[in-house]
Amino acid sequence: MSSPGTRLAGDLIAATSRLPALRGGLACGYHGLGCRLSQKLCSFCDTLKPVKNTHPADEKIMRVVRATKGAKAFAARDFSRLGSPVAIRKALERLTKRGDLRRVRRGFYDWPRSHPILGQTAPDPMELVRGIMRNNAAVWQVPGAYAANLLYLSEQVPAKIVILTDGVPRKVPLENLTLDFRRAAPRNLLGAGKPAGLVFQALRHLGKTNVTPEVIARLGQQLDAATKADLDALAPDAPAWMHPCLHQITIPASR
Repeated sequence: MSSPGTRLAGDLIAATSRLPALRGGLACGYHGLGCRLSQKLCSFCDTLKPVKNTHPADEKIMRVVRATKGAKAFAARDFSRLGSPVAIRKALERLTKRGDLRRVRRGFYDWPRSHPILGQTAPDPMELVRGIMRNNAAVWQVPGAYAANLLYLSEQVPAKIVILTDGVPRKVPLENLTLDFRRAAPRNLLGAGKPAGLVFQALRHLGKTNVTPEVIARLGQQLDAATKADLDALAPDAPAWMHPCLHQITIPASR
């Protein structure tokens, strides 16, 4: 079957051939133009690729991803209201193939971001933890060493990621590391899910002798009013040695 460019050029050439002989010179000019158009239009039509229409489910998922503030990792179940399980699975497969989403493990995806120097960044382990624990009744908390690092009280970076929880213990592989979910006693989950929980864990990790006036001053400066209110409310459940530290952290700064 001839291409649209070939048919159009052919019609043009046929039309010029019917011009009167007394205008032969002009007709020859048009004939040459038709040949050139034929070559260009054939080349254009042969190389034109069909435009792929975006599936409605794909766009719905990406709208949810872009609109979810503070979340970068998603479970397939987060999109369950957008369609049937089969439709969602197919949409996620298409989005992953196109590079709009990245599959970090079975059933979990993240929105890949590019760094101007490092290129595409690796999946954020803590974002995957949040994705796993989202819509889960279990509470979770990071251990003391990790909490101290997040609060800039320590430069120690834990070699492995341990997650304390009152849920089911399990190990989740993620590329070159493993997320180790461990069942923890209630005292290690005090304030879980809030910044106050990080403070309790960090203080427990540092220990009474290492909670210096400098540490107390730094926490007092960087914690907001809501976190200090949570610390006040939860202080009775903290170890007795923490009570003076918590009081100094939460008291209003003197003017």
